[in-house]
Amino acid sequence: MSPNELKQVLQSGLLSFPLTDFNADDLSFAPRPYAERLEWLQPYGASALFAAGGTGEFFSLEPQEFSQVIQVALETCRGRTPIIAGAGGGTTLAIKYAQEAERLGAQGLLLLPHYLTEASQAGLVAHVEAVCSSVKIGVIVYNRGACRLTPASLQILAERCPNLIGFKDGVGDIEKFVAIRQTLGERFAYLGGLPTAELFAGAYKAMGCPVYSSAVFNFIPKTALDFYTAHAAGDTATCDRLIREFFLPYIALRNKGEGYAVSIVKAGATLAGHGAGPVRPPLSDLLPAEVEELKALVAKLGPQ
Repeated sequence: MSPNELKQVLQSGLLSFPLTDFNADDLSFAPRPYAERLEWLQPYGASALFAAGGTGEFFSLEPQEFSQVIQVALETCRGRTPIIAGAGGGTTLAIKYAQEAERLGAQGLLLLPHYLTEASQAGLVAHVEAVCSSVKIGVIVYNRGACRLTPASLQILAERCPNLIGFKDGVGDIEKFVAIRQTLGERFAYLGGLPTAELFAGAYKAMGCPVYSSAVFNFIPKTALDFYTAHAAGDTATCDRLIREFFLPYIALRNKGEGYAVSIVKAGATLAGHGAGPVRPPLSDLLPAEVEELKALVAKLGPQ
């Protein structure tokens, strides 16, 4: 898949980040359950899957595990759903992840924020350019955390990096996003990337970003698709009802613990009968009472 073909895929449809399955006893990667998870999600028709992304706990994977996750995803979904691999860390390490994903056959990359330290715009440009230049497949930059690019920086990158085809926003700064969208126009595919993106989908669509990635697709795929279909069709009544009845109480539960954006999705997958094992430290799992609260909330949605 060429970068431009990947860009076209990202223009519509629901995107999602599959969980990474870990064994409960030693927290090692569990390839067979991971493949079974992808098979379960296949019929629901996500446009693309981001393997080893944020919800997939990229930050806790070591390089060999990363290769295994991407390999299983590609073998399971080949010919059906494009696989976009996560890549991140310092520039040298991010390049190694990017090149390994390309070697394995991934259709694209999501460049996650670098680790810890703040950086100048010139430094961020150099980092993103180096990763893009190291591969031929399409790259989406994730604007979040320590990586917050300005319109001017993105314009430089757009000129220098023809395979930089996507901008995923996890900041939620309306002024900055509008400036970026107006400056870059149709040069990028734009993706909403705030946690529990459904809550912000309407606002992002109004700013020229109709596509987002859904974490809850991992455990309530039917509801996730129902919401996206209503969102795409301008059915605000359905979107408002689901936000009111599910997403707002879900977010209130998610906000009870640091790092719960991943933990609550894993808890939901377990309730759906497709458990992915525990999260890895430094994340922690939901408390039993919180799991029961989530169970009651999901039950109201009906069969998935």
